[in-house]
Amino acid sequence: MAQETAPTPIGSPEEQRPMQQHPYIGMWVTADGVIRQELLPNGRYDEARGSRQSAYQGRYEVEGNMIFYWDDTGFTADGEFVTDDELHHGGMIFFRRD
Repeated sequence: MAQETAPTPIGSPEEQRPMQQHPYIGMWVTADGVIRQELLPNGRYDEARGSRQSAYQGRYEVEGNMIFYWDDTGFTADGEFVTDDELHHGGMIFFRRD
């Protein structure tokens, strides 16, 4: 008899693609420094807004120059890396922070 398995929950380690070697991993910041988004090597992101650390968290995937987000609350979004150091997302422009 075949054994059924439960569906993999969104954001689970089994579903996430490792991003350890991806060139876009790291901190991305708006010019005014108010919004800071860290793309982590495990396919997760952590976004801070002003003094609020971890305001948004979830998983992400990069396909070519596009990034797709799945927030832990169910919100989805996307963005575009227009250069290696500039990300357009949600009407905002982020720059790579070294």
